[in-house]
Amino acid sequence: MADDIGKIINLQRYPIHDGSTPACHELVAGLRADLDRNQFCILPDFIHEHVREELVGEVEGLQDVAFANRSQRNCYLQRNKDPETPDDHPRNIFFEASYRMIASDSFAESSALKRLYYWQPMIDFVARIVGADKLYVNADPFQPVSGICYGDGDRSAWHFDSWNEFTMTLMLQSPEGGGEFEIVPNIRSREDPNHDELRTVLQGDRARVVTVPRSHRALVIFRGARSVHRVTPVSGSTKRLMAVFVYEKEPGVLGDPEVNATVYGPRTQMGQ
Repeated sequence: MADDIGKIINLQRYPIHDGSTPACHELVAGLRADLDRNQFCILPDFIHEHVREELVGEVEGLQDVAFANRSQRNCYLQRNKDPETPDDHPRNIFFEASYRMIASDSFAESSALKRLYYWQPMIDFVARIVGADKLYVNADPFQPVSGICYGDGDRSAWHFDSWNEFTMTLMLQSPEGGGEFEIVPNIRSREDPNHDELRTVLQGDRARVVTVPRSHRALVIFRGARSVHRVTPVSGSTKRLMAVFVYEKEPGVLGDPEVNATVYGPRTQMGQ
């Protein structure tokens, strides 16, 4: 299996197929330190270039099933105001988000994205980086492996990633301009929503905003549940294409139906 996955992942640089080696221990320690310090870590050139090119074609070929989302939403991915809170509460500060989203059930089981995601050494490798005893695949039909496509003028509004402890993304294609990934690390916790400081960020304060450098084939792990983040408006004819992977600390985790409908479209609620 390592020979097969080695056609996808750059195992020479990232020897995750053998987690017991000193090289892998050193790699994990460095990435974990980056994640703890910055709330994100970057793995450049994680997949091979020919795989990236194939995946760009795969994602482009799924545009007809991608959900075109253009909506006003708050940082909690909700579309409706909260009448119980003031107008300047983060729940009532809305931004436009626009992108095309490809849900996990649209990708073939043979896709390199799914083969990477479901490979157990990959799951174990990520668990060591994030400090989890064990990780599990997401059980939702739509969330485990997603594709996000941004065309000219598209952007992602400031938001949190529900309460999964981290998110993992893979850059497949960078745009000609814009499309910067911005994050405000560690702005909230389960115990403290930090509404006051969050409000200042949503109102334009950039004192704590960090721009995360991205390039083709780079894998990024970040704590999106604690760190509000966004993608700035894209410019030009070249799409910004990215894959998103979601692992969980408990088995059997399903997505919030309202969030799924916001992100993947109303078809997610059919049959409920």
